[in-house]
Amino acid sequence: MDTVELDKKYVLPTYARADVEFVSGKNARLVDSNGKKYIDFTSGIGVVSVGHANERVNSAICKQLSNITHMSNLYYTAPQALAAQKIVEASGYDMMCFFGNSGAEANEGAIKIARKFGERDGEIKRYKIITLQHSFHGRTITTVKATGQESMHNYFGPFPDGFVYADNIAQVESLLDDHTCAVMIELVQGEGGVQPQNKEEVQSLEKLLKSKNILLIVDEVQTGAYRTGEFLASNVYEITPDIVTLAKGVGGGVPIGVVMTGLKEVFTYGDHGSTFGGNFLSATAACEVIDILSEYKKSGDLEITSIFFNQALEKFYSENKNLFTSKVGIGMMCGLRVKDADTLGKIIQSAKENGVMVLKAGKNTLRFLPPLTITKEEIDEGFKSLNRAISSM
Repeated sequence: MDTVELDKKYVLPTYARADVEFVSGKNARLVDSNGKKYIDFTSGIGVVSVGHANERVNSAICKQLSNITHMSNLYYTAPQALAAQKIVEASGYDMMCFFGNSGAEANEGAIKIARKFGERDGEIKRYKIITLQHSFHGRTITTVKATGQESMHNYFGPFPDGFVYADNIAQVESLLDDHTCAVMIELVQGEGGVQPQNKEEVQSLEKLLKSKNILLIVDEVQTGAYRTGEFLASNVYEITPDIVTLAKGVGGGVPIGVVMTGLKEVFTYGDHGSTFGGNFLSATAACEVIDILSEYKKSGDLEITSIFFNQALEKFYSENKNLFTSKVGIGMMCGLRVKDADTLGKIIQSAKENGVMVLKAGKNTLRFLPPLTITKEEIDEGFKSLNRAISSM
């Protein structure tokens, strides 16, 4: 029985899988089970930040595996403490970290911090959290409800109370009340269509919330780990959130989730936990990934790569304005608005057939999340394949 047959027989059908099985990769290159080669402009939805089969990450993981893979969080773990230090120092904020296994878990942790803060500080119990329409914060019952997409709420209620959705940043102020404990936003909405927020509006929101003792949570699950050019999109927007969540690119392919917060005294023993979070394996991977990307940033190579990729994307866009209406995004988190959803589906299918992997975001956005370490040669090859894909449609 081959992989497809096994999957169809034993794996719940929660994904509309493309008809391809990848078996190996190197940086931004992939090879499928038939030996066909591809350029990867997706990095596993922003996860493989330092490329596939990164030798430094693999070496660090193998060395750790030969010693110890996992112990519970009842004991000190050196890689976890070191990963926390590297993350905090890279952020530039005075914060502490909690480790989980995914972005959804990180956002759950952020919500729990906000709810405890809201109940502890003040005479009135504050529990409401405002999020934005078209946001995406995870797949757990609570983070699904925090997600401002009504279609994702079907079938799974009743949900935890207390989530309110603003149409945009400007509307948030009108929704604040005495029971609001936090506002949770993505600075660039990923699943919602690669939609950056307005910088001045975000900075004004930060000031407003601080004046009212309401927390600002920034979901950086997709924007973190230098995806937007700085370690955090919050750095790009020049704000200091109360809570930041990370995952995806921090682990370079190993599952990890991180809650960072300056509220160092809110959680105490027993308030939160994770069996696997921040274990020897994931924390070791995170340490090496952050080192690689920090060096990449300091050398100037990250900016050079980002500029080169965006120039290639701009050229591709300008030559295909019959299909696309605009280019959006920040850094290496980019998108092209497609004129209609049917055309978007055809582009993604044709791209795969022509050896380049791209993503969908929202209803009409072609999304690009290449490995941050992608080379100029890989970029050129990928756009050649995309041009062939468009020509063959």
